[in-house]
Amino acid sequence: QVQVVESGGGLVQPGGSLRLSCAASGRIFTINHMGWYRQAPGKQREMVAALSSGGTPNYADSVKGRFTISRDNAKNTVYLQMNSLKPEDTAVYYCNVGINDGWSLIDTWGQGTQVTVSS
Repeated sequence: QVQVVESGGGLVQPGGSLRLSCAASGRIFTINHMGWYRQAPGKQREMVAALSSGGTPNYADSVKGRFTISRDNAKNTVYLQMNSLKPEDTAVYYCNVGINDGWSLIDTWGQGTQVTVSS
């Protein structure tokens, strides 16, 4: 069994910063893709930032230049550094990790962490 757990959400003022973490655990042979998605009330879930298996980052246009995704392979952890936060960044942020457990590739989602940007 594999799982991912997010942390680091919270309340921040506009212009502030937060760093989200997502740690994968369980039977992990290799990790394929890693990424962050978000869902605001009344809206569909959208990709925020993602890393391909080769490490190439991809960002939503709305966060380019403000957010940075990175990974620590030794810790099976992916991070999302969020700077210059705006009220429209308010959402539940979900971690998504593609985990190869030696038998199959499992697309794994975390439980989500709330990010609220408000004065």
